[in-house]
Amino acid sequence: MSQYKSDLLRLLDERGYIHQMTDAEALDALASKQVVPGYIGFDATAPSLHVGSLVQIMMLRRLQQAGHKPVVLMGGGTTRIGDPTGRDESRKMLSDETIEENIASIRTVFAKLLRFGDGPTDAVMVNNHDWLGQLGYIQLLQEVGTHFTVNRMLSFDSVRLRLEREQPMTFLEFNYMILQGYDFRHLCKDQRVRLQMGGSDQWGNIVNGVELTRRMDGVEVFGLTTPLLTTADGGKMGKTAAGAVWLNEDQLPSYDFWQYWRNADDRDVGRFLRLFTDLPLDEIARLEALEGAEINQAKIVLANEVTKLVRGEDAAGAAEATAAATFAGGGMGQDLPVLEVSGEGIRLGAACTALGFTASNGEAKRKIAEGAVRIDDIAQSDPGLLIELPVGEERKLSLGRKRHAILRGA
Repeated sequence: MSQYKSDLLRLLDERGYIHQMTDAEALDALASKQVVPGYIGFDATAPSLHVGSLVQIMMLRRLQQAGHKPVVLMGGGTTRIGDPTGRDESRKMLSDETIEENIASIRTVFAKLLRFGDGPTDAVMVNNHDWLGQLGYIQLLQEVGTHFTVNRMLSFDSVRLRLEREQPMTFLEFNYMILQGYDFRHLCKDQRVRLQMGGSDQWGNIVNGVELTRRMDGVEVFGLTTPLLTTADGGKMGKTAAGAVWLNEDQLPSYDFWQYWRNADDRDVGRFLRLFTDLPLDEIARLEALEGAEINQAKIVLANEVTKLVRGEDAAGAAEATAAATFAGGGMGQDLPVLEVSGEGIRLGAACTALGFTASNGEAKRKIAEGAVRIDDIAQSDPGLLIELPVGEERKLSLGRKRHAILRGA
């Protein structure tokens, strides 16, 4: 049984989202008696967020499921600076136009996972450029700067680790934590937000906002972080040899997205089902207890449920059908990634790299030498093999048992 009284903290606790809270008892009491608007910030550095952000998006979904109000904060302002947390180098500057395009693209995923509207528990999306862009420098120094000490700022991991590694940190980046703290204070005044959530690496930034809001306005607000999310083998969530697992279809085909979850480590299945699906906990307990080959059924359920939420039911169904055709029937499913092969053809090693099966042509050569690469289920040994296809003709290219694609003459 959960130790919490409110539906919100019980739900977050039972599904494994809670790592740290600023005042658990007071937050639990507040969530028991009123609607609590809560927010998470997302910078718009790319046209899509990736799977590493999905746990945060799901926390906003849980907030809404428990009868509270999700506020999605897009960092139109802070993206212009770049969060130094966990980074050894400055983020490249993006144009205003690119940031706006990225926000519009990212919104499409939130629209699938949250209910937006004007009701008391409907989600809203806001952009911190709307208020940070209006702040005068002297005003910021006078009103906000007096509540931050350089001594304290130097102690935060985002700053300390950069300095210990003797990597330069610009004054621009040094200000990021001040602006993030100001966001919390502004949202408390403007949207009555009382809770900021985020990953465990954001704890220091969240606490800054809690303290700043109390000092400037005398209002008690709260912070809650999730555990650092890694896979069972110690890898970073959402990273593969082929690159990031993007949430948007334009950045990653639905089949590849489905396969990421289908290929989860056995040890991660139960945890991922709790965090990333709406399945009841007793059903999740049954699935994660499966052993041997049966655990693969749980992985298919995981892949289907997450893909349904993020990409839609049709995408999940098509991906599962493609996997079934590819694995069981030895055929070529309709949803496999496609590489168009022009008249001059393409070398086998280059095709593997172009599809993201391998990170480089050198890695492709090694995989081919190991016998891991097949064309139409026949192992290949020559990385320099020239693949030429008449227009419209197709071949299946495979790496191991889990990566498949279609080569099509163009």
